Amino acid sequence: MKSSYYIFKNGRLKRKDNTVFFETEDDRKVLPINDIADIYILGEVDFNTKALNFLGKNHICIHLFDYYGNYTSSLYPREYLLSGFLITKQVSKYTDTVERLIIAKALIESASYNILKNLKYYESRKGNLDTIISTIEVLRKDIGKSKDIGQLMSVEGRIREHYYRAFPIITDNKYEFNKRVKNPPDNAMNALISFGNALIYTAVLREIYHTQLNPTVSFLHEPGVRRFSLSLDLSEVFKPLIADRIIFSIMNSNQLNESHFTDNLNFCHLNETGKKIFLKAFDEKMNTTIQHRKLNKKVSYKSLIRIECYKLVKHISDIEEYEGFKAWW
Repeated sequence: MKSSYYIFKNGRLKRKDNTVFFETEDDRKVLPINDIADIYILGEVDFNTKALNFLGKNHICIHLFDYYGNYTSSLYPREYLLSGFLITKQVSKYTDTVERLIIAKALIESASYNILKNLKYYESRKGNLDTIISTIEVLRKDIGKSKDIGQLMSVEGRIREHYYRAFPIITDNKYEFNKRVKNPPDNAMNALISFGNALIYTAVLREIYHTQLNPTVSFLHEPGVRRFSLSLDLSEVFKPLIADRIIFSIMNSNQLNESHFTDNLNFCHLNETGKKIFLKAFDEKMNTTIQHRKLNKKVSYKSLIRIECYKLVKHISDIEEYEGFKAWW
């Protein structure tokens, strides 16, 4: 299985023959091209065109993060699994308001189910989550009643608002967390959520790239300029299962403390040590395998995302109706 590479140091990424190197002032590390799934840049890194062209030809995405851990962009290679048939069908599903709403509802249906799965797990261990659970169960009934994307997004927003109220309970109130603040995160919990969500977005984008889906044509989120909105769509399904569970795990096991965050006036971010702790947990989670009920074999969390993309391809191609992934464990 190919691996994600995370670069924190300042240096230069370059190619020599059929090999990619990362060089710093006092070190040189070989990145085996056949082992790279994608590359995360979290330091100041220079590139030369030889390296970028070589990585692109080998279908390797590069994800860029700024000093504060904010995702900024991805170097997305030229698509190599083009399908004019699927692109026209994908656009057709988007422009048909009924068809678009069907897919969008399926996404929120599964995302909210996975949210409840987390809450019920921690209710049995922490308690005090029954009111939040019952409220979200009632709100989920409004998903099917939504008449348009605006109403659906409103339902999703209310579900997440109540879900986030559970975070301090699940993590034993280690950090103050009153509401979700994104740009920029204003406290440790918001910083963790933002960093985790960015990692899910890039992981989904990588898997979309290896299918015939177009990442700019979405159904729940509005397609926009300079963003891969389909990745935002599918991320909703996996944020509770991967990013949120990592947050709960590393906080409840005391892997993070105040020394892993930097506060500057009205914003907060993970420092390098904190990011490395999160990324280690993220990498381990993505490579963890589960026994898949339908496929009757073990698959990794990384593979679950690719499978989800294929399910969407089948729906768009009118082969099989899409049903978002729902955790059973």
